[in-house]
Amino acid sequence: MKSDEVAELFDQAVQRLRSVIESGDSDDGSDLLRRAADSGAAAVGLAVGRLSDPDRVVRAAACDLLGATSSLHMDLREKVATALILLAAHESDPEVHWSVARALGDTFDARALPTLVALAGSPDADVRFQVAVAVPAVLDDPPEAAGEAVLIDLCADSEPEVREWATFGLGWVSTADGDAVRQALWDRTQDTHPEVRAEGARGLARRRDPRALPLVRDLLAQDEVHRFTFQAAAYLADPSLLPLLDGFDPGVDAVAEALRECDPLLRAQRDESAWLLLHAVHRRRPDLEVAVFGERCDLGLYLDVTDDADLSGHCWVDGLLRRAGNDPERAADLVIADVTSA
Repeated sequence: MKSDEVAELFDQAVQRLRSVIESGDSDDGSDLLRRAADSGAAAVGLAVGRLSDPDRVVRAAACDLLGATSSLHMDLREKVATALILLAAHESDPEVHWSVARALGDTFDARALPTLVALAGSPDADVRFQVAVAVPAVLDDPPEAAGEAVLIDLCADSEPEVREWATFGLGWVSTADGDAVRQALWDRTQDTHPEVRAEGARGLARRRDPRALPLVRDLLAQDEVHRFTFQAAAYLADPSLLPLLDGFDPGVDAVAEALRECDPLLRAQRDESAWLLLHAVHRRRPDLEVAVFGERCDLGLYLDVTDDADLSGHCWVDGLLRRAGNDPERAADLVIADVTSA
């Protein structure tokens, strides 16, 4: 795409965005910006040049274009994040702040965290919402203390949508744990909005916190049960949930997962298959180091295969066994082939 075509699309998007800001229209020109973003470096060059425009709508649209380009071109994310961080250091308009926060989330750049933490203090609820959405995307694993702290603060925001996304980010996207994290999630289980309560329960369950069990029981007894509740049940892996789960369709993935994790017999069969798989790999390749392990914030078991050089493989045991028709011997052949051909 030629630079003049990119500029034309951008100018059209600016006019649409202006209508949104000034009169509440719903078409913000995102489709035009996505087309312009296809050009990659040309789009970034144009957008960076417009970040200093005196018109706030132009600056906001430039941020939106940078975010769209970052979503499509991973190689440009570092440059995009740098430009947005520099802009945010002296930008004062909340409309531009909104676009900065959203675009920074699209960069997945950890350097964006201090900027997002600063924007979390905005009096504008829409800006805080975008921060709640963006922060989990830029967090390392485990997250920095500042990232954990800002999500905890946003979990108690006055706006329910901000609380919901912050609770989702803290409890489900992030693996942060500790007394402060669990207290924030527990507090949200008492929220006045059901979506926030469900996120709080799911976040606690993911950390295997026993306080989530009665909450999940109550949620499973409701007329309508969200898939988040089945996920929470799976993490708790408590047999007392089986009678409540039996009434749901086991053909639904989330239900099947919860039934499998809560049933001690099925878990034992899975663990036995994982053990047989480990031994089968070792018999075939005694030169390899093989380990089976589980993560607190993940379901199921994982298999690691390494040697003393640069050979390594990591896979989800349940998925590998399904590929092999639940035959550990066949699964051993598959994982060795996967690792050695990588």
